[in-house]
Amino acid sequence: MTGPGAAGPRPASSKRRKVAYGSAPSQYGHLYLPALPDRSVRAPLIVLVHGGSWSTEFALVAYSAIARDLAARGAVVWNIEYRRIEEDGGGWPGTGRDVVAALRALDGPVADELALCGLTVDRRKVSVVGHSAGGQLAVWAVAQLGARTGQHTFAQVIAQSAVLDFTPERVRDKPSVVALMGAGYAQAPHRYAEASPTHAPVVDAQVVLVHTTQDTA
Repeated sequence: MTGPGAAGPRPASSKRRKVAYGSAPSQYGHLYLPALPDRSVRAPLIVLVHGGSWSTEFALVAYSAIARDLAARGAVVWNIEYRRIEEDGGGWPGTGRDVVAALRALDGPVADELALCGLTVDRRKVSVVGHSAGGQLAVWAVAQLGARTGQHTFAQVIAQSAVLDFTPERVRDKPSVVALMGAGYAQAPHRYAEASPTHAPVVDAQVVLVHTTQDTA
């Protein structure tokens, strides 16, 4: 058995690189590189999208420990940051477009960094994992891309405690959602629908939704 969940000895350590996918301060990600003894092996590729109400109160470091653990298990991990509601260009649709750009960066600056390090990945089975707000962004961005970039295929999206439909009344009136949209539902109903992954086109990727029994998201 191979992959991030495989049993057996782990590589001794991993390295982290900061890679920009745009010119704004928050348009970057941390690329975690496993110390694979056999560089001919195609490593699993996992994208992480952190949550936190789309706010600058939270950042990609929320996923740093998980990223290090996955890299220690042999995966290449792209842990992304994006512009949030308090930043210029953040809010909707800028925040969502940043995540799309970060996924497209797998074909560009991320691929360039991997080539410099002599690492290859399985481009046919990329996984994207997002928590809370990051889950919404992950599912939405993969849908916008049709589950593919020019060189990569997103086989699986895992959304943890994510809100996937902003249109119900109990969701659309939440302060964090209104802040993301930049307007109330009555003023911009189309924006709420457009940002909802449940209203996005169906794509050829497995979407896994994880909620606890008392999670009302």
